[in-house]
Amino acid sequence: MKSEKVTTEIAGNEQEDTDGEVITHEKKSNNIGEKAGVTETELKISAAGDFTLGTDEAFPYQGSFVHEASISGLPHFVKGLNDIFLEDDFTTVNLETTLTNATQKAAKKFRFKGDPSYAKILKLGGVEAVNLANNHIFDYLEQGYTDTIKNLEKQDIGYFGYENNYITTIKDVKIGALGYEGWRDTPEIRKQIKKDIKKLQDKNVQIILVNFHWGIERSYVPTESQRTLAKFTIDSGADLILGHHPHVIQGIEEYKDKFIVYSLGNFMFGGNRNPSDKDTFVFQQTFHLKNGKLTNKKEIKVVPFSISSVSTRNDYQPTLLKGSEAQRVKSKIIDASNQISGSEWIVYEKEGKTVKEK
Repeated sequence: MKSEKVTTEIAGNEQEDTDGEVITHEKKSNNIGEKAGVTETELKISAAGDFTLGTDEAFPYQGSFVHEASISGLPHFVKGLNDIFLEDDFTTVNLETTLTNATQKAAKKFRFKGDPSYAKILKLGGVEAVNLANNHIFDYLEQGYTDTIKNLEKQDIGYFGYENNYITTIKDVKIGALGYEGWRDTPEIRKQIKKDIKKLQDKNVQIILVNFHWGIERSYVPTESQRTLAKFTIDSGADLILGHHPHVIQGIEEYKDKFIVYSLGNFMFGGNRNPSDKDTFVFQQTFHLKNGKLTNKKEIKVVPFSISSVSTRNDYQPTLLKGSEAQRVKSKIIDASNQISGSEWIVYEKEGKTVKEK
């Protein structure tokens, strides 16, 4: 179960260090065992794709996320999760909307906005922190962006991306998260990534997660730029790469004992009332530490979901898949991985409890 979060309050917000990083403090949880002076710790991290908690105001109201919220209430959106995010240690997703009452909009085709109260959906679902580095977080300009952060803070939801780095401590383990728009693999973004990861390392962060908003919409295969940027980021010290933006699933690649999840697809997605591809998944990795150091032991679980509990439309209720439908989506992820570099990562997943070590 998740440990209970304890925050140090400063002017109503979490403690911030001089670099503008949001740092949360967790109550200590028992580690899995101590033998002959050796402390072993397991920490399960979950990740899902795009959370668009709202709609474009130009869309028809009937059948929209806002309409669903008004008739079904906020708990509707988390009913199909099967407590997957409540039963891990840490969950992160991509927040691809603003949570604001602002009215001034960016000059672009799609502009997403949700009521500030929708931040509670993240809390109900068990999400600890969200990525803000994406192409919709400024849909309502600077006011929408700052409002979104304020409304996340009201629900004690962490955030990262752009200038915001996130650090939290769970089971005595420091986790750090970074987020970027990774449209191209350029010297500029490489310099920033290396600097940001070094900053986390200097703060003794033991697990570093990096989110990228990148790739081509509706493409099931990552670009070469995605692959080279991901590998550079791992070479720079990241422990897990999590991608989103294509709105569909892309494959998983193992590189230097680390995993790259190129696209998690949509998840709780108010941006389309009835997308033709409703397949998605939750990626889970259980990290194993010995005396506070990451080991090479790898344990992952790929959990197939649909973005909707019904097939005829999007009711914005991500639903755990079972049986043949779960196997279909799992096969789809394997096939997508085979278009990259193969699907050897499945050896680390066997009924959710892989124990293979290198």
